[in-house]
Amino acid sequence: MRILVTGGAGFIGSHYVRSLLDGSLPGPRPDRVTVVDALTYAGTTRNLPMDHPRLAFHRADIREAEALERLVPGHEAVVHFAAESHVDRSLAGAAEFVRTNVLGTQLLLETCLRHGVGTFVHVSTDEVYGSIDEGTWTEEEPLRPNSPYAASKAGADLIARSYWRTHGLDVRTTRCANNYGPRQHPEKLIPLFVTRLLAGRTVPLYGDGGNVREWLHVDDHCRAVHAVLTRGRAGEIYNIGGGTHLTNREMTARLLELCGADWSSVRRVPDRKGHDLRYAVDDTKIREELGYAPRWSLDEGLRDAVAWYRRNPGHWREPAGRG
Repeated sequence: MRILVTGGAGFIGSHYVRSLLDGSLPGPRPDRVTVVDALTYAGTTRNLPMDHPRLAFHRADIREAEALERLVPGHEAVVHFAAESHVDRSLAGAAEFVRTNVLGTQLLLETCLRHGVGTFVHVSTDEVYGSIDEGTWTEEEPLRPNSPYAASKAGADLIARSYWRTHGLDVRTTRCANNYGPRQHPEKLIPLFVTRLLAGRTVPLYGDGGNVREWLHVDDHCRAVHAVLTRGRAGEIYNIGGGTHLTNREMTARLLELCGADWSSVRRVPDRKGHDLRYAVDDTKIREELGYAPRWSLDEGLRDAVAWYRRNPGHWREPAGRG
């Protein structure tokens, strides 16, 4: 099988690509893995085994029709990670999120349809559901996104569904909890706090720190995405959870302990606009249908992530390279 991975030089996409190539995912190894990535601030070829004989890397933007026309043909499957993904950035400038996440996804879907791509896995987020006070979201919940980022991903989800329902393209959508792990860009909560604490700096905690998030190790996420690719059903949506829910204050306490710091390193900052109070997904469907279950405990995963950032200061002390 030849697989094209968009956003494959970013945090999650590159983990998936490395796992495909090193055989750590179940099933036969793909004959060829093609990575398409625009190498924005969040992507770097340092995340990839660039000399691997079964890897082809192309620097291209999913919003570029000519590039997609050149790169998509000949692939049996597309796994679509490419997206603008940071909520704070979407608050400051939503247009780029709409262009990449909605229009880029539509162009990619259209190109896949035209060239007979067999399966399209659309990687989305639990944030499309909005905020939930108690309980968990199933895949049947209506979409009520609250940030421009989440709204752009919800738009992409609906566009993806339409290509399955109208055109018969085999589209499968995943919606994951908050990811963490090695190589994540320091704009996200866990690497932001870890890198700042390791550098002896303070960390910002929004509001009272009471917002609740479910945490998913990137390795578990990638195993789930691959299960959807290899065993999922066309037109279906699969929630992917990590099983551990913490307030941001509770997460801060864990990171302070792992980094050898205390609460004097924490500074309170005004809460983010439209800050969702709580996310929590019901992932019964992917567990029962596809046999997925997370392997990483949060304690083990956080220790692993902190150790990686401690060993690799060059990854976060310098801006990510574009080549």
